[in-house]
Amino acid sequence: MGLLTQGSPLNWENTKKYADYIRSHGIIQFINIYNNLKDRQKDVLKWGDEVEYMLVELDDKDEKVQLVLNGDEVLDTLQGQGEKINPNHPTLWRPEYGSYMIEGTPGQPYGGTMSEFNTVESNMGKRRREASSVLNQNEILCTITSFPRLGCPGFTKPEYPPTPFESGASKSLFFPDEAINHHPRFSTLTRNIRHRRGEKVAINVPIFKDKCTPSPFVETFPEDDGESARAALPDHIYMDCMGFGMGNCCLQVTFQACSIDEARYLYDQLATFCPIVMALSAASPFYRGHVSDIDCRWGVISASVDDRTQEERGLKPLKNDKYRIFKSRYDSIDSYLSNCGNKYNDIDLTIDEDIYNQLLGAGIDKLLAQHIAHLFIRDPLCVYEEKLQQDDENESDHFENIQSTNWQTMRFKPPPPNSDIGWRVEFRPMEVQLTDFENAAYVVFVVLLTRVILSYKLDFLIPLSKVDENLKMAQKRNAVKDGMFYFRKDIFKGCNPGLDGTSSAQNGLETDGANEEYTLMSIDTIINGQEGVFQGLIPILNCYLENMEVDVDTRCTILNYLKLIKKRASGTFEPQCCNIFSPEFFQS
Repeated sequence: MGLLTQGSPLNWENTKKYADYIRSHGIIQFINIYNNLKDRQKDVLKWGDEVEYMLVELDDKDEKVQLVLNGDEVLDTLQGQGEKINPNHPTLWRPEYGSYMIEGTPGQPYGGTMSEFNTVESNMGKRRREASSVLNQNEILCTITSFPRLGCPGFTKPEYPPTPFESGASKSLFFPDEAINHHPRFSTLTRNIRHRRGEKVAINVPIFKDKCTPSPFVETFPEDDGESARAALPDHIYMDCMGFGMGNCCLQVTFQACSIDEARYLYDQLATFCPIVMALSAASPFYRGHVSDIDCRWGVISASVDDRTQEERGLKPLKNDKYRIFKSRYDSIDSYLSNCGNKYNDIDLTIDEDIYNQLLGAGIDKLLAQHIAHLFIRDPLCVYEEKLQQDDENESDHFENIQSTNWQTMRFKPPPPNSDIGWRVEFRPMEVQLTDFENAAYVVFVVLLTRVILSYKLDFLIPLSKVDENLKMAQKRNAVKDGMFYFRKDIFKGCNPGLDGTSSAQNGLETDGANEEYTLMSIDTIINGQEGVFQGLIPILNCYLENMEVDVDTRCTILNYLKLIKKRASGTFEPQCCNIFSPEFFQS
């Protein structure tokens, strides 16, 4: 969702004028947060999930399924009968990119006791029932990653035509601006990404070819002025705006660590799991009415918000721009933050040298300084005129402006000023599932994993270049069954800095050789284990549970969740065979 502010957003030309100002004050704000809170210790483990939903209407008469563009009204109703009258309401509701989307979270974060795992699914069910109760007849709340007909003619209710030649936000051939949330942040992001890039975004997804697919598969666009024809690739599904990425749904988990060092340790360890869990949760093969040859949305979103100019993408020599930038704003992480991870930072990292030196001069260590200096090579995209002047000691909106539009697989989140919130990390790669049981299973699996990592001081780190290769593999069709992923062989024998993320980097630490630290494994081996290769995460989690005091109900719930993860990894999971749009499906 990112930073939501009320106000008057600036167009790109005026935003660009203030870019250096916002970066400068954003860094000052970060330095103030760091100096004030770097020694904060003993925050309790808190965590929470975020589920994104689509509002769908089923038209039995005309046999149509459409996305309903009434998210604003649904959100107002839910907030009005919930948090606005009861600050302790068990659910919270927030807007999302699409005007057919809403986001639901628990009203309060979950705590550190094992019994909390037994409440995740029930809270998700409460959210679904609560939102469903305010919908109109024939409307349902759907947790589906990618709506199969997103961008097809008449995919919204009410129906609106795209306006590629009018002064709108997207100028898309397929996606009407009315499908974008009415909050000014979302249309401003859409417009300013296009203006900064100098052209529309270009999303090309390989099409799945069966015996009926033309070869080559080439589309023509009657409303095109030539730009889309140049951007569209043969044998690919072409899309042309932010809505095709940010208009998808996902499942995320945020953790509060006990200290900044623990947060950095968790950030690094979980980063290696992002491709694994992405492949495990893969749920989006359909785009613009076609069957694609991929299973995940990640690359689609990455391309949908890629605001890099041709110079920054390496298509032209640098002349007007400062940096060659190797990835979109929405991509995998580019550097580890903990001392353990330093020797595995093998990706070329583009940083703002002036900001990097400013951070070092303020007493911030190299690893964290280069992380922030890398995020801040980006421009702000959505600036509000009313928020230009800020108190850098007590506000952080300029920092969050850049931070919240770097959408990476993991996010390292400093505490907001003057709050009781601690240092956090956000796990972002999961695809949302159809049922609350499945979504709860993935959330509990990831949270349990963090407990085991911290309790056993496990080390899953591999070179970041291999994590990037894993991320590419994770998005391929049937990667969960057919893909091979780089993974560490011995997770109990590795660097253990005592969670000291700010001590001097161990640049001289040698191993028996990188090829002996990690190897290619299947998802089944990583999750379930293979004798002589890897013990498997599920057996490790089961061992952890056996040594914990867990009540019978909670233990049974957790084991059922782990059984689902185990079956997904082994390829033996069988989804329920029924109408996924029926109320009975979600209640079962």
